[in-house]
Amino acid sequence: MEVNFGKYADGLVPAIVQDKDTLRVLMLGFMNEAALAKTRETGKVTFYSRSKQRLWTKGEESGHFLLLGEVLLDCDQDTLLIKATPQGPTCHTGTDTCWGETNVPGDFLFYLEGVIASRKGASPETSYTAKLFARGINKVAQKVGEEAVELVIEAKDNDKALFLGEAADLMFHYLVLLRAKGYDLAEVVDVLKQRHAK
Repeated sequence: MEVNFGKYADGLVPAIVQDKDTLRVLMLGFMNEAALAKTRETGKVTFYSRSKQRLWTKGEESGHFLLLGEVLLDCDQDTLLIKATPQGPTCHTGTDTCWGETNVPGDFLFYLEGVIASRKGASPETSYTAKLFARGINKVAQKVGEEAVELVIEAKDNDKALFLGEAADLMFHYLVLLRAKGYDLAEVVDVLKQRHAK
């Protein structure tokens, strides 16, 4: 990788940081040769701070490091794309990104999975999800089977709203079953990734 650090007078190139899993853009910083070398050496994303006039590792004060995944160079060889795993909020204001966006892992399904996990200990009197958990693994599994059958039945017709409603019901109860078994969606995604790689 031949980065053109000499293209600009200050010897800095833009470094766009992207969450390697969610692909959400987290921040923009600047790197010189020393910052890129330290990033590779330590595995923690390091920039050249124009205000401090020194190398600065993201998270050196907050502990919210950006753990290096990979470094990509653009076609003009003067901009870096850093894929990293954030160890907390990226922005100094406390938000997930410097644009105030929420960095939900993967997508809404992962967010929903978190909500389901939080309801596991709730009162069955106040939460449908808690009631499912309280009924035990056999009843949760049975409910997934029922929802799957209902989806198959709706697949034979042409009512989009009913079909999507049953698909959503199946997906929700599937996530409840995963949590009841002590597994999470990321583990299923890993299995799919391994199969895809073959």
